[in-house]
Amino acid sequence: MLNLLIGEIKRTWIQFIRYPSEIIGGVVIITTVFYGLFVSAQYMAGSALNFGDRLDSVVVGYVLWTLALYIVNDIAFNIQAEAQTGTLEQLFLSPFPAPKIFFARAVASLALRMTIIILILFILMGITGSQLSFPLGLIFPLLTLLMGAYGLAFIMGSCALVFKRVQQILPILQFALLFLLAAPTEEWSGRARLIANFLPMLPSTGLLRGKDSGGSVSFRDQ
Repeated sequence: MLNLLIGEIKRTWIQFIRYPSEIIGGVVIITTVFYGLFVSAQYMAGSALNFGDRLDSVVVGYVLWTLALYIVNDIAFNIQAEAQTGTLEQLFLSPFPAPKIFFARAVASLALRMTIIILILFILMGITGSQLSFPLGLIFPLLTLLMGAYGLAFIMGSCALVFKRVQQILPILQFALLFLLAAPTEEWSGRARLIANFLPMLPSTGLLRGKDSGGSVSFRDQ
């Protein structure tokens, strides 16, 4: 398993250095979209717009949405690309079981994706002037968010294996994730809050935004 993981890390790194424009273009597009939304909101609201303490939540929610999209799209599109290029059969005929191969690829890709996400986060902090601190307590909700995202990613990967093409499903999922990860579900009450607690990634997102009702996690420096 260790040899497989090392091989997939090398494979991911080789793809990165051979096609850096894809990564650079993704960073530019993601930051530009956020900047466009941020400036548009300021222009439409005028002087009345004041994010206040919610600015940190907006930045964190957008970054978490980007991370979830990276994870979900990465696995689904890779499986679909393998099927289209005819290498998927070779993957299932390898000495390693297919689930282990997909898991090793997910771990190898996560190392690169997290680096990109951290870069995007610092760029957005510079654009908005947000000041975020990162307590060690954030590791646990981040891990649960990653597990939820990978669970959803493997579901989409399974759909790619069965239905072959999932290009129409992924955009719908992207907007659904944007609504769920951006909505202040930690402020909901009653039945809506109960439902949100059972949905994947939502409780973790609430903790990472630093707005949990217990107040145990905070992003802004005191």
